[in-house]
Amino acid sequence: MPGLEPILAAGHANITWHLIPMAAAISLVYSASRYELTGRIITRAIRLFAPILVIMGAAFLLLLALSYNL
Repeated sequence: MPGLEPILAAGHANITWHLIPMAAAISLVYSASRYELTGRIITRAIRLFAPILVIMGAAFLLLLALSYNL
């Protein structure tokens, strides 16, 4: 159908990009459920966000290595 190409192409976006905001949301919600002060919530969320990204990155690289030449 003419005119629908941009809409259909948007559905092919890589879902991996959703992991970064998801990790940020998880760290913020977890920190907010543990602490009450806003400054403490933000600092703890940032400190939790980095290890989440590192673990997800390591899992991604492991799966990428295991799936090489399949």
